[in-house]
Amino acid sequence: MKKSFFIPLIFFFIVIKSSIAQYDDRPDKNLSPYFFIEKEGVSAEQFPLLSTKVQVNIVGPIADVMVEQTYKNNGSIPIEATYIFPASTRAAVYDLKMIIGERIIQAEIKEKNTARREYETAKSEGKRATLLEQQRTNVFQIYVANILPGDLIQVVMRFNEFIIPENQEYSFAYPTVVGPRFVSDKNHGTNESFAANPYLRDGAPSNSIFDIQVDLNLPVTLQSVASTTHSIYIQFIDSLKASARLSAEEHNGGNRDFILNYSMSGSETGSGTILYEHGDENFFLTTIEPPKLKSTHQVLPREFIFVVDVSGSMFGFPIETTKTLLKNLVSKLRPNDLFNVMLFAGGNTILSPASLPGNTENLQAAFQLIDQLQGSGTTEILPALQRIYSMPKSDAGLSRSIVIVTDGYVTVEPEVFELISQNLDQGNVFAFGIGSGVNRLLIEGMAHVGRGEAFIVTKESGASKEAERFRKYIESPVLSNIQFKFSGFEAYDIIPSVIPDLLAERPIYIFGKYRGEARGKLQISGIQSTGKYDQVVSINTSNMTDGHQAIRYLWAREKIRWHHDFSQLSSDQKRVDSITQLGLKYNLLTDFTSFVAVDESEIINPDGVSTRVKQVLPLPAGVSNYAVGFEMGAEGISPANVDLAFIRPIVTAKIPEDARQELTQFFSSHVNHWQAGKQQNWLHKSLTILIARKISESQITMDGKPVDEFTRRLIMLIIFQAGHKFEPGLELTIEFASI
Repeated sequence: MKKSFFIPLIFFFIVIKSSIAQYDDRPDKNLSPYFFIEKEGVSAEQFPLLSTKVQVNIVGPIADVMVEQTYKNNGSIPIEATYIFPASTRAAVYDLKMIIGERIIQAEIKEKNTARREYETAKSEGKRATLLEQQRTNVFQIYVANILPGDLIQVVMRFNEFIIPENQEYSFAYPTVVGPRFVSDKNHGTNESFAANPYLRDGAPSNSIFDIQVDLNLPVTLQSVASTTHSIYIQFIDSLKASARLSAEEHNGGNRDFILNYSMSGSETGSGTILYEHGDENFFLTTIEPPKLKSTHQVLPREFIFVVDVSGSMFGFPIETTKTLLKNLVSKLRPNDLFNVMLFAGGNTILSPASLPGNTENLQAAFQLIDQLQGSGTTEILPALQRIYSMPKSDAGLSRSIVIVTDGYVTVEPEVFELISQNLDQGNVFAFGIGSGVNRLLIEGMAHVGRGEAFIVTKESGASKEAERFRKYIESPVLSNIQFKFSGFEAYDIIPSVIPDLLAERPIYIFGKYRGEARGKLQISGIQSTGKYDQVVSINTSNMTDGHQAIRYLWAREKIRWHHDFSQLSSDQKRVDSITQLGLKYNLLTDFTSFVAVDESEIINPDGVSTRVKQVLPLPAGVSNYAVGFEMGAEGISPANVDLAFIRPIVTAKIPEDARQELTQFFSSHVNHWQAGKQQNWLHKSLTILIARKISESQITMDGKPVDEFTRRLIMLIIFQAGHKFEPGLELTIEFASI
């Protein structure tokens, strides 16, 4: 691990384009979002998306979603419409069609570059065509070429997704709009072009109609149905079925996620397997459902191991927030719970060689350790986790939760994921990201691989609330040491290969394939509070229907997601190839596969000339105009203090340009975020730093006066984190100006 840290740059500025940039076919030089400005007398259609209609069919935890987008060209010239829209990170997009009048053109899944070439060729030849690409796991972009004046074109997309409950309540969320995203100069050249999109101003209604209907068909009695985001009509058909439809007054409600919550009855741990045969492959899905807890006697004894990053990048706000978080979590332990605390930076230290009971004396010792936390040093997370996994459980019946608290500024993500995946039987892994720009790939990846959950706090005021949500989520394990074994049933390609503890808050799902006949038994065993747990589930053709075809896509999507955690980290061509082949074989949209549909029946625009029009998006509800051009991850800055909130460091010295930029970034991050509310202490000040051979001998003055020892050490830490070696005798001057 190299002794340098990357602290995210937080620059803030407003970008407002006065021209109608959504018609610009040139490459986007500024990838930031911008405001749409409507002009009269423009020949091109400005709002090509007429409507989005969504039909959702939910059977148990699986949703099959059909999205119908209708495009209309009311202008006087041919256009190419592009539209950015979100989806769930678990969405398995398996079908796309383009409908023109009575003609239906079925899209094909292709390797991404191949699909793009076919689309561009069709567009230049004057043919109607549609291209669907994945820009992020949860951000899609669609292109519709050669929409003639008066044309009405429909694009129909279908996807499946898993609905994972919390506290036995299921929640289906349909995201409706991609919020504005700021892209820094350093990220140019990456796949960020989707961010350069026009937005309506705060409060302006969407120019397209949004409608959604959700039909529920559940295996057990439906207890409740409600939406917390939109007004809906609900029709209960019988005890197992219901239908929810968006109210008429909500048809401009496409500026916020649609969320439908529903719950089912049941008090015992229910397990079952469903099957689906598809050609030469057969698929199964096993569900282990948690019971509704009636008393704490059903809860297993618990062990919590808190693994806390105290490296230099955690200095300041992250470490103070970590203290608040840990005190909230540790103080809620039960006397019979076991716990331990490990601190890691360049090395690691642990509260006790073996986990301790959560009594008053031990909690006090933990509080004293927590109060002493300071951020310094490198981030050696691998040795810390290796040490944790070398510590055996004191009791095989314990439910162990490993809680990792970090900002994630490391470059060993693949090694961390691999270590966690090899030790799933040692406990669930929950990741807590602290900071305004945490490494979400590591945080979310650890939780995904460890079959836990990720929680992220971006500002100190949210620490207590998130800690309480986290505590509730992990506090009630009901089944541990879960093992499963198939007999008379040849299962393979199982995800996950090792099962984590079953919490009262969530079920466990096991995907896989099988060979041979659909008959046999599944034995599930584990330890619960009353002793050993065993259950045998019969597997036969009664578990199989054609309606289970979704599990084929969901198995492949989960397999892709597993690869995806690693493929973002490096140019590992094997993983890229694996994702590509999975996408092609199972007809799924991925980072490396796209859907393309071309109407070969006629050439309707012979010269191939059209104007690209980016569909204007509404700002998400509750997001102000200040978000356009601002980095969305920066919180705590209100419009009222925008003139005073942002300070620009100006570094003057004879140093390489990359070193100057790094120092500018680190000082900007410190002053504008870590020192939020104290910017006046830096504004219009002049900082002079004389580099010495030893850090302790370096001299620092502010407006000619020596700074206090704390500030001197803080500034030298920032310089050290920038990762550049400065020669002794070098003088750095940093002026802090307002933006």
